[in-house]
Amino acid sequence: MFVWPFIIGAFLAYLVGSVPFGLIISKIFNLPDPRKIGSKNIGATNVLRSGNKIAAGITLLFDFSKGIGPVFAAMEFGLDMAFYVSIAAVLGHIFPFWLKFRGGKGVATGIGVLIGFYWPIGLLICCVWIIIAITTKFSSIAAIIAISSIPLLGWCWGDSLVIWLGLFISVLVIAKHKANIKRLFSGQEPKISFLKNKNNV
Repeated sequence: MFVWPFIIGAFLAYLVGSVPFGLIISKIFNLPDPRKIGSKNIGATNVLRSGNKIAAGITLLFDFSKGIGPVFAAMEFGLDMAFYVSIAAVLGHIFPFWLKFRGGKGVATGIGVLIGFYWPIGLLICCVWIIIAITTKFSSIAAIIAISSIPLLGWCWGDSLVIWLGLFISVLVIAKHKANIKRLFSGQEPKISFLKNKNNV
């Protein structure tokens, strides 16, 4: 009997997470389909490759909100509910039903989930991503390092739920960055730019 609230909560979080804001915003701004440029995913970094920072920023904000919103709502029903909702929101973003389960890479939504679930670690992860992205100009490196540090930070804080949540998100995010890792080793990974509009950022 008590299982149904978790199933319903997770299902709703998946639906929220699966909304393809990168694709929707690209259409609103009359930009190329993000699935046909750059890394061919619907995340904010790939929208940035269209050269429109505003569209990329809006995509980032909405993808982030897909994580933090459902988790904040789920917190009213306890940490266990928030844990399953967190997982479902990230799964929805990465594997959206509407796009044949081909979505984003889960970074912005994952960080949103973490800030909603345990904000000190979420903010730290966000800062790590920003610092590494600005320093290296590689969004993929920033994402992999930042997300991979979640379990360690969870261990430092002594929070087992954060550890398990971090492990789950880390595995998914790293798996989605497999092509990026190959390009990094071959020297073909494109950099991102925060200052200039370029088609090859």
